[in-house]
This record gives sequence, C-alpha cells and structure tokens, in this order.
Amino acid sequence: MSSEGNNMSFLEHLEELRWHLIRAFSAVIIIAIAAFIFHEIVFDKIILAPKNPDFYTNKLLCLLGQRVDIPKLCINSEPFQLISIKMAGQFTMHITTSIFAGIIIGFPYIFWEFWRFIKPALHENEAKHTRGAVSISSLLFLTGVLFGYFIIAPLSIHFLGSYNVSDQVVNQINLKSYIGTVISVTLAAGVTFELPVLIYFLSKAGLVTPEFLKKYRRHSIIVILILAATITPPDIFSLILVTFPLIILYEAGIIISKKIVNREHKLRTKL
Repeated sequence: MSSEGNNMSFLEHLEELRWHLIRAFSAVIIIAIAAFIFHEIVFDKIILAPKNPDFYTNKLLCLLGQRVDIPKLCINSEPFQLISIKMAGQFTMHITTSIFAGIIIGFPYIFWEFWRFIKPALHENEAKHTRGAVSISSLLFLTGVLFGYFIIAPLSIHFLGSYNVSDQVVNQINLKSYIGTVISVTLAAGVTFELPVLIYFLSKAGLVTPEFLKKYRRHSIIVILILAATITPPDIFSLILVTFPLIILYEAGIIISKKIVNREHKLRTKL
C-alpha cells in the first residue's frame, strides 16, 4: 500500500474524496452546459434520430428486410411527431437531457477520478495488474451505450411507438416519454456491459470463482434473459439481439475470473 495512503487520517481521506467528487461533478456540468448550448445537435442529430426512417439502423434493417423478403424488418418507416403537454415541458427536458449527456460523455473522467481515489489503497502488485482499468471500463460502458442507442433504442421506439390496442386509439407520444425511453435503454445497456468489470472485482474479493460461474451458467442465462426482456421491447428479435452479447460478456467474465484465481494462487505459492 502506498505510504501516502497509510499516512492520511480519516478526515483527510474524506477531504480527498470531496475534491475528487467536485472535479467529477464539474466535468459533468461543463459537458452538460455544452450540450445545452448545442441543443440542435443533441436533439435533432442524436436523441430524435432513432425515430426517423433515415437513421442508420432503420435503413440497414429495412434494406435487409427487402433482401430477405421480410417487410416487418423495415422499422420506423413512418416518422411520428412528438408532443409536449406542459408549459415548461421542453425547457425541463432540455436541462434533463443535457445533464444525462454530461454523465454519459463524462463517464471515463468520472471513473478516472474515483480510480485515482482508490488506487493509493492498493498494493503495488494489485496496482500493477489493474493498469488499464479506466480504459477498459470506459470502453465497455461506451460500447454498451452505442449498442443501446443503435440497436435497442430503435427497436423499442418502433415497438412501443407503433403498438396499438385498438383502431380507435391514436398514439400521441409525449416528448418526456420518448426521451426517457431512449436514455433509460441506452444507460441500462452501458451499465450492463460493465459485467466483466463486476466479475473482476468480485473475483478479486473472493466472492466468486470460475467454478461458481460455470456451475451457475444455466441460471445466469435465465437472469440474462430476464434482464434483456426488461430493457427491450417484448419481441423475440430484440430479445435475441440483446441476450447474445450479454452471454458473451458472461463467458468473458469466466475467463477473467479464472486468470485472477490462478494469479492469486501463484502469489500464495511464492509466499
């Protein structure tokens, strides 16, 4: 453990944590302000794009549907208008969306600040083997966000936006409901893709082993299916698209856990 970490008192640790939190919070606010200013890009080019026919995923699926003669793959072919039913509705969503943009874009820096706080408490050998933790965690999170945005969001918008219980009922989608759906599925995917990182820390703490993960592999598939069903529209196509990468991440977690257990065993043997 570093001498600096050992010599600090409890109050000094709290003071150090406070400054890390302030810097992380400041980064989110700065990015949020930028997102607020460039709202045309954030809303027209990003947030509202998945509901339009010319969105990348929609065009690719529609092209695939034409080639394999499955018209239902042509999703979001008819763009719908969003409504705002409150006086301050659009202004409130402008602020809320900007804050979430700050959190998503600023995630690598936020994680880096927390990592800077935790790292001094690690032994030299632990710090050595956890190099690249920030980069890997950020990459997994951003990959999950992109997966949620380009895959889950368009499918959710198509299913929920076009679902109809009766011809007498017309869908008039509220702006808050639409943005809430896009942000929630995107963030959920980003957090879910951190599964290998979670398994890493659980393995380091001795709470899980590769044998445990293999033993409960079938149970994990059920949990993954439930999780996938929670963040996707209730159709088989969407469920498979989300379940498949999560199973791959779980299998990657088994490999990671095995490496950690073997490394810990070698260290104990040397001692």
